[in-house]
Amino acid sequence: MKLHNLQPAAGSTKKRKRIGRGVGSGYGGHSSTRGNKGQKAHGNVPVWFEGGQMPLQRRLPKFGFKNPFRIEYRAVNLSRLAQLVADGALDASAITPESLAAVSVVRKGEKVKILGGGELSSALTVSAHAFSESAKARIEAAGGTVTVL
Repeated sequence: MKLHNLQPAAGSTKKRKRIGRGVGSGYGGHSSTRGNKGQKAHGNVPVWFEGGQMPLQRRLPKFGFKNPFRIEYRAVNLSRLAQLVADGALDASAITPESLAAVSVVRKGEKVKILGGGELSSALTVSAHAFSESAKARIEAAGGTVTVL
């Protein structure tokens, strides 16, 4: 068997219907397989149109709830803070949302929540909008201080 001998199995492929190519094509000299007259024959009915019936997207109930008072925080792990302090990008004595924004960890003006992921060896002075319990405990255990903004 060679590449030039390959061909599909007998009966597995069909020729495409070439609609609207005249009477001799066998597929509609005048109506092009669309039947006689009517909205579908004239070809201007939208895909979602249901004949004037109430559309599906309006019949289905709306569900879910979006709390307008929810506060969105940007999460930062302790391991990330420790890494940035070790690299010299952050000063361990004053870690604030502004200093985190300066090194592109969070965006300017975002609320920051410190999470307790990772280990902490040095003392950090951290100011943020929120802290997880584990993060607060680990910072204080390492000799650092926590300030909630």
